Amino acid sequence: MLNQVVLVGRLTSDPEAVSIEGGHKKSVFNVAVPRSYKNQNGEYDTDFIRCVLWDAIATSTSEYCKKGDIVGIKGRIQVSSYEKNDKKEYITEVVAEKVTFLSSKKQDDASE
Repeated sequence: MLNQVVLVGRLTSDPEAVSIEGGHKKSVFNVAVPRSYKNQNGEYDTDFIRCVLWDAIATSTSEYCKKGDIVGIKGRIQVSSYEKNDKKEYITEVVAEKVTFLSSKKQDDASE
């Protein structure tokens, strides 16, 4: 069986690595990924995909990437759940195993 996903998109916020229990670092942010086809209005819809990064990957991404940068993420899909008002809620997210820094917003703006 295989659980693997590859995304290329723009960061919707500045990544921030925060320390959690046990001395680990964690970063959670969304990546905006435009769909490859147009909707009924002739526009491209965008998916905002929640990504979780741990330890060294979280630290380096928070140091070198900013909102608007294009990144490639290779990872796996993870689904977790919690109880809220006696109802089970689910969270689907991508746990990153590798992040590739593709271009920064500054570089994109300078080339226009």
